[in-house]
Parts: sequence; structure tokens; C-alpha cells
Amino acid sequence: MDKEKWLMAATGVIIGGLAVLLVALGNPANMGICIACFLRDIAGGIGLHRAGIVQYIRPELIGLAFGAFISAFSAKEFRSRGGSATMVRFVLGVFMMIGALVFLGCPLRDLLRISGGDLNAVVGLVGFLAGVLYGVYFLKKGFNLGAARTEKTTQVGGYMLVLGAALLLGLLLAGIDFNPAGGGPLFFSKEGPGSQHAPIWIALFAGMVVGFLAQKTRMCLSGGFRDFFLIREYGLLIAYGCILVTALVLNIFLGKFNLGFANQPVAHSNHIFNFLGLFLLGQCAVLLGGCPLRQIVLGSEGDTDASVTVMGMIFGAAIAHNFMLASSAKGTTIFGEVVVIAGVIIVSLIGWVYQEVDS
Repeated sequence: MDKEKWLMAATGVIIGGLAVLLVALGNPANMGICIACFLRDIAGGIGLHRAGIVQYIRPELIGLAFGAFISAFSAKEFRSRGGSATMVRFVLGVFMMIGALVFLGCPLRDLLRISGGDLNAVVGLVGFLAGVLYGVYFLKKGFNLGAARTEKTTQVGGYMLVLGAALLLGLLLAGIDFNPAGGGPLFFSKEGPGSQHAPIWIALFAGMVVGFLAQKTRMCLSGGFRDFFLIREYGLLIAYGCILVTALVLNIFLGKFNLGFANQPVAHSNHIFNFLGLFLLGQCAVLLGGCPLRQIVLGSEGDTDASVTVMGMIFGAAIAHNFMLASSAKGTTIFGEVVVIAGVIIVSLIGWVYQEVDS
């Protein structure tokens, strides 16, 4: 392999190892790093939803933004740009999150669930692949949300995501409570996945390492499959393969491997919607140009369109829990099932409408 692919492999080994370490230090099982789950927890942590078991300001995502920003800024790759179908990206971010929360995880967590023996996640991965292929179909048909414009007057807009992450870190460390009766401005789970977390500084540092490496390697699972299907380039898939293998080996070594469909942590066995949840996510990710991890990295590089997508995901998490769309270990909800199907249809319409037309 060339130098770039060795870097991909090393990145995968490091991230896979950190994911298992974070679980050992307190994160929920098979959830060392999950972009969708952690954005959901943050949405709850700032009071956007009232699902009491998933409320916590996750330092991993704060660190992810910091690490990606440091990597981009030091390499002179930070550049404020945006203005490409902004509200459409927001809507796609909403549906991407809803798909993830019906499945119960982002593509990264899907691999970590597989590494823990969760066969439901294999069904999800097949759905994700199908969704990516469906998205690629629209790319071949000429799908295009338009080119982003570089900010020529100021770079301030590009810093918004990182500044927001810094504000969250400040609130988390200060533990400020403006409400004498409790319950604000931050909410913290007393039980459930939100109450399970690694020490703040370790989680923050791990997130920074992941963000730094993800920015350097352009990590993105949807992008990896997209590139393989379009041009037979497999470089990005090496990193994710190494994440899976590293986490699998460590889980077996630590006795955390439990093969099967039943009794898996924060998972359900509704195979149709394990498939469709990640199908919707994969479809959205291809049209957006990146999965949830990639969106945070791009936002930290100054891409305000990606930052809007992240805001859409946070809003989607709030909707999912406030309107009973999100799944749980007990299974899916009828509301979540209906919205996932509607999401596939609506996103398909977006893919059809935003096709370039030859003049």
C-alpha cells in the first residue's frame, strides 16, 4: 500500500482502539463513538427534548470539532464557504438523524455494534449500502445542490461550529444552573445511556484525536462506498475496515463480544427498519456529500453548509424524541416507521428535483 493507505489503516486502528477504550471507561456498550447518538444526547442536554435517559453534553463531539479545526487550520485548509441549497441541507440533516435514531446509531456505531457481535447491525449495514447505491443513482442522473461560495469579506461564519462547541464545553465544565429549582440550562441523565460516560477530559482528548485524523484522511463511510461504486477507489474503506477489525479483536479479548440478534445493548431486532433506517441515512449522506462524522469535520473546516446540516441533525434528534419517532431497545414506533418511509420518498423527490439540466 502507498503512504496514504497506510495512514488510513493507522487511523482505523487508532479510532477502533479509542472506541473500545471509551466503553471500558464508562460509555454505553458498543457506543464508544456514535455521532448520531451523541448529537441526540447533546440535544437533550441543552433541553431540546425531554427523553430523560439520553441527555448529556458529549465531550467526544466537542473534541471532534476542535481536532478537525486544528488539523484544517494548521494545514491552511480552513476556509469559510457556504450558500449551497442551505435549507435543503438542513432538511436532509433532519432525515439523516431520524434514520439513525430509528436504527439506533450512525454508520460508525453500526460497525462498532458489529464488532460487539450485534447481528442486527449487519442488517443495518446492508441497508446503508443500499441507500448509498440509491444515492449514487441520483449522482449519475446529475444530482447537484450547487457550488458553495467562498466568503470574501470575512471568515467569521466558518468559525461558528467550533465556537458553539467551545460554548458547550464551557457550560459543561462550569456546571452553571440558572434555575434554582434545577433543570437548566443543562440536563443530565440519571439513568440510561446518557448517564454512562467516560471521564470528561479523556473523552475530549479522544474526540480531538478522532477529529484530527478524520480531517487528515477525509474519513467518511458513505463517501468510501460511493467512491468504490463510482471509481473503484477503496482507500476510505481501509480505515473503516481497520476500525471494525481492531474493535472486534479488542472486544473478543476483553470478553465484550456477544454474537446474536437478541439482548444487544441499545439495539432492536426489527429487521425491516434496521434496514430502512440506515437506508435513509445512506441516501441522505450521499446527497449531502458526507455522513454525520464528515459533516462535523467539514463544518469545523469552515463549511457553513455542513454546519447547517449538523444543526438539522440536532433538530432532527429533538423531533425524533419529542414526537416518538426514535426507537429503543423495546423496538421501533409506528410514528418512526411512517416517517422513515416518508423520508425515503421526500429525499428521493429532492434527488430528482435537484438534477442538472443540459441547456
